[in-house]
Amino acid sequence: MTIALIAHDSKKVDMVGFVRDHIDFFKEHAIHLIATGTTGSYLEKAGLEIERMLSGPLGGDAQIASRMVEGKVDMIIFFRDPLGKHPHEVDVSMLMRLCDVHNIPLATNPAAGLRFVQSLQLEMAKGI
Repeated sequence: MTIALIAHDSKKVDMVGFVRDHIDFFKEHAIHLIATGTTGSYLEKAGLEIERMLSGPLGGDAQIASRMVEGKVDMIIFFRDPLGKHPHEVDVSMLMRLCDVHNIPLATNPAAGLRFVQSLQLEMAKGI
């Protein structure tokens, strides 16, 4: 299973905390984590193993979208800042649209991310 991690600048610290809180689960189940460049660098500095794409504004969102449409991403956790302006909002919209087109789960805040992890834990405990 591959989970993509993306966070707007004001949410990167939240993403690091979220992944740290669930790192044992990710490691135990050999979940491959990929991230946009800057989010990935924050996660690496926190001591986590991440495959990094380009930064979002430089095409990282598009790289993750490309993998997603190829069937190589199973879930996206994207902590968005709904109140900020983002220069690559078109890419963000494209990524979210493609999640809908390809039926890929998308969590856009920590509460939804937690539900994703909890549902995965339950599925894996049941052997689904």
